[in-house]
Amino acid sequence: MKIHILYSFHKGPYGGGNQFLKALNKYFKALNIYEENMEKADVILFNSHHEIERVIRLKLNYQDKVFIHRIDGPLSFIRSSNPKLDFQIYQLNNLIADGTIFQSEWSRKKNFLLGLKKNKFEIVIPNACDKNIFYHQKKKTKEKIENQKINLIATSWSSNLNKGFDLYRFLDENLDFNKYTMIFIGNSPIQFKNIVHVKPLNSYKLAEHLRNSDIFITGSKKDPCSNSLIESLYCGLPCIALNDGGHPEIIKNGGELFNNFEECLDKIQLVSENYEFYKNRISISTMEETALLYCKFMENVLNNVKNRNKHLKLIDYYRFLLKTKRSKSIILNIFKKRIASNNGIIK
Repeated sequence: MKIHILYSFHKGPYGGGNQFLKALNKYFKALNIYEENMEKADVILFNSHHEIERVIRLKLNYQDKVFIHRIDGPLSFIRSSNPKLDFQIYQLNNLIADGTIFQSEWSRKKNFLLGLKKNKFEIVIPNACDKNIFYHQKKKTKEKIENQKINLIATSWSSNLNKGFDLYRFLDENLDFNKYTMIFIGNSPIQFKNIVHVKPLNSYKLAEHLRNSDIFITGSKKDPCSNSLIESLYCGLPCIALNDGGHPEIIKNGGELFNNFEECLDKIQLVSENYEFYKNRISISTMEETALLYCKFMENVLNNVKNRNKHLKLIDYYRFLLKTKRSKSIILNIFKKRIASNNGIIK
């Protein structure tokens, strides 16, 4: 089985989905199952709403390939926006995806609630990180935690207010900075007085900061599977997170959840006073385990759909573009190219 990930990767600091897919791509290559040339791949993994028109064109050209859809969101929950983009994702999933991968059970349920139809083949597989970058150094001791200031850290590439910035503003004003220090790494829409703000860093430098910290904090709302949270657990940090989204599924016993800002302060104190207890209970899937789950699921879909995988008609493509209010000129250009093409392949 050969796999191609249909995604435009970004170098340097970027969103969690990009970071996870880069790590997954790296592991597929190590297993010698990744195919750079999508035309030679057996399975195409595509992501959420990215490259929508490219995904459809590829499906029209290669109907026999298996298409696996990695779904995020619902995006309208995260961005507090119109669910139009979510509906496009659902239409794409219904038309093309032979199998669907969700990042958390919370995400699966919320997407179904919003209108996504169930797929015959679907699974929940949480994200993971590159262990060569994000790893745990056994150097923090109970004595260190008791005798020095406790270093808190929060990270977010996105500056969306729902990424927890109302909490970080509260902590900036109410945290006891005689007992704690706090650093925020990423893009922030607010200015801090006491929290140290560091601009986005590459994964290697970010991991160093995580390993030099003691406790990770996130107030991210409706986050299906926070890569920031996963990265911190990989680096051995007990975590304190808003009781929302996929956070409970990721943290398990490696930290505490809170429901309001005042409770967050109490949980910071609780974890600080019982640091080794939480640190020793961190449990997170490895990249190897996650990648193998992806492989096993894809292989199962590939072996079972055979010649019965989803087939897309050209008229379905046009209907999709019209329903999603894509430009009519796109449809006309595609139609002209198809007529002019000698082999009927849409570029």
